[in-house]
Amino acid sequence: MSLLELKSISKIYGDLHALDNVSLKVEKGEWVAIMGPSGSGKSTMMNIIGCMDKPTSGQVLLDGVDISKESDRNLTAIRRDKIGLIFQQFHLVNYLTALENVMVAQYYHSVPDEAEAMEALRRVGLADRAKHLPSQLSGGEQQRVCIARALINYPELILADEPTGNLDEANENIVLEIFRQLHAEGTTLVVVTHDPEVGEVAQRTVVLEYGKITREIHNESFEAKTAPALAEARN
Repeated sequence: MSLLELKSISKIYGDLHALDNVSLKVEKGEWVAIMGPSGSGKSTMMNIIGCMDKPTSGQVLLDGVDISKESDRNLTAIRRDKIGLIFQQFHLVNYLTALENVMVAQYYHSVPDEAEAMEALRRVGLADRAKHLPSQLSGGEQQRVCIARALINYPELILADEPTGNLDEANENIVLEIFRQLHAEGTTLVVVTHDPEVGEVAQRTVVLEYGKITREIHNESFEAKTAPALAEARN
């Protein structure tokens, strides 16, 4: 069964069809990139998948449950329990340390656990920066704190919006390597991006134009690129 399925989704603002009868399936453990020019509907699709907005029509199935008609309160709970969100703008609390920023996500989900939060930072290579404030971290380090925060509650789906948009090439490569490792461990990834290089490392690329899916591209070299991460995850 697909983890995520959009069935004939439309989102209409007056005369504007931000999404127009879009259907998409994402299987469990799949890594999908959503690409398209500005105004293509990428952000609208992300907001609907991430339970931050509702479609005008159509259905959104997450793990077999139709979430398109849920109340705002229920959508908040679904987003908290099932989805890990990574934003281009880091949205870190500036007076909290890296460790505390990760623990904030635990607080809203269950009970903060410092050891678990530290392990999440370790996974993204930031254990030695745990006590640093966001102002003391580079952009790439702040993005990795965001990834740790997204992972801390073991979500079924990681949804990332332009996760490398504010990063230089070196930090972009670090983030993409983390995504490769997460995929090797069975995490489902949906990454919204305008960067062709980020799209090309995904298992499948979905291209949006004027609110419609115009094509899908299956990356034939995906298995070869991810083989090192798969081998490491299995050891």
